Amino acid sequence: MKVSLTCVLLLISFFVFSQEKQLTSYIDVNYYRGNIAVHNTDILHLIKGHPEGVILSWNTKTYGLNDWEQRYNYPDYGVTFTSQNFKNDILGNSYSLYAHYNFYFLKRNLMFRIAQGLAYATHPYDKVENYRNYAFGSSFLSTTLIMLNYKKERIIDRFGLQAGFSLIHYSNANMKSPNASTNTLAFNVGVTYSLDDEIPEYITTLQGVKEKFTQPLKYNLVFRGGINESDVVGSGQFPFYIISAYADKRINIKSAFQFGTDVFFSNFLKELIYYKSVAFPEENVTGEEDYKRIGVFAGHELFINKTSLITQLGYYVYYPFDFEGRTYFRVGLKRYFTNKWFGALTLKTHGAKAEAVEFGIGVRL
Repeated sequence: MKVSLTCVLLLISFFVFSQEKQLTSYIDVNYYRGNIAVHNTDILHLIKGHPEGVILSWNTKTYGLNDWEQRYNYPDYGVTFTSQNFKNDILGNSYSLYAHYNFYFLKRNLMFRIAQGLAYATHPYDKVENYRNYAFGSSFLSTTLIMLNYKKERIIDRFGLQAGFSLIHYSNANMKSPNASTNTLAFNVGVTYSLDDEIPEYITTLQGVKEKFTQPLKYNLVFRGGINESDVVGSGQFPFYIISAYADKRINIKSAFQFGTDVFFSNFLKELIYYKSVAFPEENVTGEEDYKRIGVFAGHELFINKTSLITQLGYYVYYPFDFEGRTYFRVGLKRYFTNKWFGALTLKTHGAKAEAVEFGIGVRL
């Protein structure tokens, strides 16, 4: 478990910070306060107060030295630290570290931040001392932060202001049960401080240029793996393996569409099938059902420099055992090491229910 989480942190750092030389930087500090959304009735007893905390970020600005920076309106990238007091003795506090991108709209007054990282929960589930915490089955969690802020920099000297709304999601992606997870919806307000005197000019070499891009159909082969556990607390963690094959077609310099198939070898289902056959005879599970699944999917890949964002929607065509329905989703990051080889860090879910964090290596031919 600790090894896997260390790998997540290293991959996040590699995905985001294998960037070009920094130019100028700034920090922002935000206070937030909000509510835990009721996305699962299993956590109703945990919603008692208004969670609050601090969001502290260091950001590097881009100015268009590379073409991808101009295409995406000169985004920032950096690291974020958050602390959260859940106002609940069962949930306790959390401390998180993220890698993030900031994207800008409306003459750079509207900022959208997307961040992914790791969190430490001070009060995870314990069958004796904290058996009511169905949200967090482990101390270490994966976490996603989304911010939408109105922002004004350098209002007074190097100081600026920003305010808006944030969503903070905590989950261990079923690496360990229970894992009902939490989503905090909050209002945030904060200050920015520029660390540099000089402000470089934005480079606009692509302004007004219609970029032509053509590429033949490409074929991808990916091997993914990890560990996870069923929703039955104490049933044990098991390895899983996934083989994916798909074709993709670049429609422009930013986007590609995908279509392919997944073969899932999810060993936790072996234990769940046996458990269901013994504990719930009324469900008519014999214990002989196949734990393997085969799915087909369609997806999209958004290329940002050597990193890309993938989103996929799949459907199980071979589905011998009913687990969370036939439809599945995958979202995550790819990092190209060469023109052909890439690494992937993805999350597979069934709607709002996470099944696994997937670590993958693949080739694009």
